[in-house]
Formats: sequence, C-alpha cells, structure tokens
Amino acid sequence: MAEKARTVPGARGRGPKPKLEHPMQTLGRVLGFVGKKYWLHLIVVVIAIVVSVLSMVQGTLFTKTLIDSYILPLVKTVQAGGTADFSGLIHAITRVALFYACGVLASLLQARVMIYVTQGALRDLRNEMFQHMQTLPIRYFDTHAHGDIMSIYTNDIDTLRQMISQSMPQLLNCTITVVSVLVSMIVLSIPLTLLTLAMVAVVLFTTKKFSGLSGRYFVAQQKNLGSLNGFIEEMMEGQKVVKVFCHEEKNVEEFTRRNEALFQSAQNANTFASMLMPVSAQLGNISYVLCAILGGILALGGVGGFTLGGLASFLTFNKSFNMPIAQISMQLNAVIMGLAGADRVFRLLDEVPETDEGNVELVNVKEGADGTLVETQERTNVWAWKRPGQDGQAPTYVRVEGDVTFDDVDFGYTDEKMVLHNIKLYATPGQKIAFVGSTGAGKTTITNLINRFYDIQDGKIRYDGVNINRIKKADLRRSLGIVLQDTNLFTGTVMDNIRYGRLDARDEECIAAAKLANADGFIRMLPDGYDTVLEGDGSGLSQGQRQLISIARAAVADPPVMILDEATSSIDTRTETIVQKGMDNLMHGRTVFVIAHRLSTIQNADVIMVMDHGRIIERGNHEHLLEEKGRYYQLYTGAFELE
Repeated sequence: MAEKARTVPGARGRGPKPKLEHPMQTLGRVLGFVGKKYWLHLIVVVIAIVVSVLSMVQGTLFTKTLIDSYILPLVKTVQAGGTADFSGLIHAITRVALFYACGVLASLLQARVMIYVTQGALRDLRNEMFQHMQTLPIRYFDTHAHGDIMSIYTNDIDTLRQMISQSMPQLLNCTITVVSVLVSMIVLSIPLTLLTLAMVAVVLFTTKKFSGLSGRYFVAQQKNLGSLNGFIEEMMEGQKVVKVFCHEEKNVEEFTRRNEALFQSAQNANTFASMLMPVSAQLGNISYVLCAILGGILALGGVGGFTLGGLASFLTFNKSFNMPIAQISMQLNAVIMGLAGADRVFRLLDEVPETDEGNVELVNVKEGADGTLVETQERTNVWAWKRPGQDGQAPTYVRVEGDVTFDDVDFGYTDEKMVLHNIKLYATPGQKIAFVGSTGAGKTTITNLINRFYDIQDGKIRYDGVNINRIKKADLRRSLGIVLQDTNLFTGTVMDNIRYGRLDARDEECIAAAKLANADGFIRMLPDGYDTVLEGDGSGLSQGQRQLISIARAAVADPPVMILDEATSSIDTRTETIVQKGMDNLMHGRTVFVIAHRLSTIQNADVIMVMDHGRIIERGNHEHLLEEKGRYYQLYTGAFELE
C-alpha cells in the first residue's frame, strides 16, 4: 500500500472566490483547437451568420420603404378618389420574402454545421485528454481525487460544449447584428443614434457589474462541483468501511458542508446571471420609449427629412440593437463558465507527461552455437537488454536474468522529506527477497522504485548491471510482473482479464497461466467458464478468486522478476493456502520481491529485509534472523506486532 497520503483539491469553506486566470489565453486555445481541424466548417458558419443577419437588416430597412414609398402614397391615392395599384407593393414584399427565406436557410445551415463542429471537437478533445492522461506519472493520480478528474470529463466538457455550440455563435451573431444595425441607424437618424448609444452605455455599465459578480461565482461553482464529485466517489468506494465504523453521520455532515458550498456559489452565480437579462431588457425598453418620443418630434416636424417610415424602421432597429447587447451580456456568463471548464481541461493537458530518457530496450533473442545472443522478432521467452552502440558500433546484448541491485539509494516524494535512507540490497537471479516492517516503513516504496513509478534522488538501481534510468520505462515494466494487494479487474471476460498481462497471448497460454496460478478449477465452475463476463471490478467473485485471476494475469506475462505486494493480506488462511500455492508456482525460477504482512508466507525467502522508518535494520534468512533475536524475532514471537 502506498505510503503517500492523497490530497484532495477542492473548496474548503467560503473563503475568497477564485478568479479565472488568463481568460483570453484560454479562449485562444479553445478557438485554436477547434479551428485546427474544422476551420473550413467555421468559415461556412460565419458566412451563414452574416447572411442571416443581413437578411434581418434588409427586412427592417424595408419598413421605411414600405411606409414612405407604398402605404402613404396608396393612402393618398385612395383618399383622392383614385384606384390603388398594389403590384409594386407585391413585388417588393416578394423580394423581401426571398431575403428572409435566405436568412432562414442560412440559420439552419449554421445550426447543422455547428452541431457537427461541436461534437467533433469535443470527441477529439476527450481523445486527446485520455491519451495524455495515460502518459501522466503515478504521482498525478496520487495527488488528485479521482472524482475531480472525472468531473473534467463530464461537467467541464459539458460547459465547454455549451460555449462552443451556443454562446460563441450567438456572440458572433450579436456582434454582426450590432455593427450592421448601428450603420443602418446612423443612415436613418444621427440624433436618435446618439440617444440609443447613450442608453447602451448605461446597459454596458450595468452588465459589467453583474457579469463580474456572476462570473466569479461561476468559476467557484465548477471547483465546488469537482470537490463534491470527488467526495461522492470516495464514499461509494469506501461504503463498507463507512458502515463498519458507523461514520454515516460524519459523512453526511461533510457532504452537507460541501454541498452547501456548491449551493452558495451556484446560487450567487445564477442570481446575478438571472438579474442581468431583466435589468438589461428594462433599460432597453426605456431606450425605446425615449427614441419614440424624440423620433416623433423629428418626424412630425420634418427635421432633416426624417419621416414616419424612418421612425418605424429606427424603432425596430432600436429593439434589434438593444436585444443583442442584452444577449451578449447573458452569453458572457456562459462563456466565462465554459472558459472555467476549458481552463481545467487545459490544466490536465498541460500536466507534464512521465519523462523517459532511457535508450536500452527489452528484446527477444536466440542463443547462437557460440553463445552469442541474436535478436529476433519471434517470441522465444529468452530476453535481453539491447544497449545501443556508441559511435556507429553495433548494439550489445545483456541477457535478462533478474539481477537487481540497490546501491545506497535515497528517496523522498518531496526533496524536503526523505522516505528511504541508504538502501543497499541485491537480489541474484531466482532469489526470493521479502520485506517486512510496520506501515510507512517504506516497503511498497521500494517496489515503486524498481518499476520507476518514482525516480530516486540519490544512489543507483541496477537491473542485470544496467542502470534502470537508462532502460525505457515501457520495456522495464514489461520485464516485471506485479500482483497487488488491491486487485483491479476490468470489464470483460475472465479470459480478457488474464490476457491483460500480455495482449498477444493465445487462449491456450491464458489457460496454462490460470492452471499455474491454481485458478483453473474455480474458473471452469463459473457460468460461462473463461467466457464469463466480469463487471464492477469482479464484484461477483470472492477476494481470493479475484487474486488468483490477478496472479494468472501476471503469469501469462512470464516476466523474469515478480513483485508481490501483500497479495494475501486480505484473504482468509484457507484461501491463502490456495493463493500461496499459485504464487509459489509463479515464483519458481524468478527473482521475486515480496512485501509480507503474514510472516508465515515468507519463511522460505532467501533473504528477509526488516525495515523501519525507511531504513533496513535487519537482513538474513528466517533462521538467521530468529537467532539474532532482534526486531524480526519480536515480530515472529508476537512481542511486537506489524501495524
């Protein structure tokens, strides 16, 4: 079990509200990501929006022509006793109808293309996120709540979807509308335009105040939501522990506290957001009334040639001008929320991948008649480390034997606090090395260093004489088999879970591995045998059965070195006997590192390392350590207990 405590990020009370850093930079990254693949589609969307807006503007301008050039002349003709001719009016209305039809088609095209762009971009983003997540070091998952990470894939992606599909097209539409309507208003009447702009300034001032307040709380809402999701996941995974220790009320209190923080941020965010639209709308209505009064005076007085038709068109433009500004105000909140989600997404993508500077590879080899090793592509179960040659020389090969050496190793999860001190040990091929000690002594940490989940601060770790820092991490880990105390099975058949150890393994090899692990018997008794589908981490199986499948998974990989991390500590003694037999079969002929909780499982170990506070305080075999009557003797006789 890992000796490092997991920290769970998230809100802790109602302190200062977080602010979104570099919003324009985040927006630029979103646009860059979407435009990288869908730039042509975005051009189509922009053209469609322009056509739609211009169609609306053309229709509104027609109101002036309709009144001044058709309705008023027709009224005068009728009043004079003449006959009204509607042919010109019909042609004009038909022309405008065509403009509106073009606008409708453009809107439909924009909506359809935007759906494709949005869903495609989010699909690509999720793929990139998951691909990048697979490259992150174990340290990242040890220091971030899994529920918080899941929230990025769900809640944050959803807010980003709303921003891309709705808010950004709406903002562009509103911007083009505002510009085109402003030009039209200037053409109709400069005094009325100035009055409209003065009222717009009031609207913008109000919008800025409300948007600033709501935006701050929207960012807090996303963070609080991630914290709540992380807590829920922890409770679901640890429900048995909760009930055993009767911790329900305490958990309810903690959930209530986190939920209250989410409630406060969400309430404040949506309160200010919901107030924004009514306030903006009422200010727009005031602008409309003032323009109607002033415009009526100008039209009736014939000032500057202003007409009733011009007034009708201008009042429509006034509504068309104020409405987009109010919509911009509303959409800005959605954009801020989307940028908050995008920021969390990009933070995940910006996490530094696990570095790998190794150049030594694990390859299959054949042994020639003269004893030389020859690389081959076929699987021979004979492995070698391939060292690249220097200055154009041929590569050299070192047979993989399983010789592991720690030379004065120091390690700490942080440089300020070291966990291991002056670790010196060697494991010759075929040896069984056992680690015992209290929780936090550093047992699991040592095994995490062998497979380079973490890198050491000082000292050397050599594998068959090769510094493990020079070995490619994927090749290093392929040479190691690991059976953990906490067994993880994946959704799929039993055969799939065993084959997880080596994806190219044939069914016969998987069955042979199951027999080696002593798992074949119970697997064949399952409803569909090896084709039985496992779900929910194999919840339908006992702990011992799950562990046997885990051992079979390690066996099919057939690695030269095995790591067994307290693999039998959570099962009963009868099942332990079965599991131990499977592990003994697996360990035969391999170098094995065993982290032991029960001393009965390691009495046959070649070397037993007794650890305390990150140091090896005793070493030797079972008999030797009993003779010394030190810490191991105390553990074995019960004078001192493992914690």
